[in-house]
Amino acid sequence: MISSLKQSTAAFGVADFVRSKSPAPKPELAILPSMSAVKNPNFSISSRKRLSLASSEGFGLGSRDGFLSAVKPRGLEAFGFKREAYEADKSENVEISYGETRSAAAQKVKIGIYFATWWALNVVFNIYNKKVLNAFPYPWFTSTLSLATGSIMMLISWATRIAEAPKTDFDFWKALFPVAVAHTIGHVAATVSMSKVAVSFTHIIKSGEPAFSVLVSRFLLGETFPLPVYLSLVPIIGGCALAAVTELNFNMTGFMGAMISNLAFVFRNIFSKRGMKGKSVSGMNYYACLSLLSLFILIPFAVAIEGPQMWAAGWEKALSQIGPQFVWWIAAQSIFYHLYNQVSYMSLDEISPLTFSIGNTMKRISVIVSSIIIFHTPVQPINALGAAIAILGTFFYSQGSCLDYW
Repeated sequence: MISSLKQSTAAFGVADFVRSKSPAPKPELAILPSMSAVKNPNFSISSRKRLSLASSEGFGLGSRDGFLSAVKPRGLEAFGFKREAYEADKSENVEISYGETRSAAAQKVKIGIYFATWWALNVVFNIYNKKVLNAFPYPWFTSTLSLATGSIMMLISWATRIAEAPKTDFDFWKALFPVAVAHTIGHVAATVSMSKVAVSFTHIIKSGEPAFSVLVSRFLLGETFPLPVYLSLVPIIGGCALAAVTELNFNMTGFMGAMISNLAFVFRNIFSKRGMKGKSVSGMNYYACLSLLSLFILIPFAVAIEGPQMWAAGWEKALSQIGPQFVWWIAAQSIFYHLYNQVSYMSLDEISPLTFSIGNTMKRISVIVSSIIIFHTPVQPINALGAAIAILGTFFYSQGSCLDYW
């Protein structure tokens, strides 16, 4: 025991001697290792090596005289580990939050690209559609040809594996049927309207679609909206009415066609969103199936109302007046019709029917302006004021809808 104490004392440095003013440790301290070992086997005490004070950050055990030291526990590093773990959790949360922000921003960009493409394709379609209807005033035929072209394009895409064919069943087609009926009515009604009046007037009237969307959602579906949404309907309806009253080339058939198209497309959008829930069909394939079903619904009505004889006579007349480029107009009108609707349904796959109606209405601004410029449509100041009021109401409507969404 004495020799052990001598060895221990000899191991002390000068600094240890100055720091320690207490007498040499008593022999009873020899039992401490076994006691500490019982409490924590990871702690150890040595009398042969230089001793140092324990850090308060490490584990909070030490002796003022420097005789006791503790080795940091293996594995978890006590409170130091907890602090590092907390900091790691904090950085992990920051990374998750940053990732969510980037994902939300990417989603907004994706929807923005959809909307911009949708609007551009729609402008091109409306220009060629009006050119065709001016030379070939048979809206039921052009409506049928548009649906047929899109259906053929998608059938070829599925056959060549460019696009994956959808997996559908009887329930899918059953749920799609009311959507196809509404789509067919809206498509034909809009085409009939454009065959009778200017493109700009048709789209000014169709800018009232949010009003139909709110009324249908409120009274048929039981949905409610904030007060700003209801107030925004006043300028929308008032602007459309002012534009209609002051239209130079007003035509009741064209006006009613646009109104019927509004109502039909609101039902189409609502039914589409409901039909897409729980279905493993993308927006692109959904619209392709919709075109096929609408085509089968429309063909018998188109044949009964117009018929092949009228189409043949009108085709010969258009070719004699326009020339071979008339065929290009027909092809462009049909192809761009399918493309713009396809992109719009890809957008509808990501957003609500209400937001879809907003985007559809804002799209009309570009269509109205471009058609006035290209076709040199005469516009009175009061007519332009009505269109501006309706569009401003649409803006207020979109703001109120955002409040309801959030």
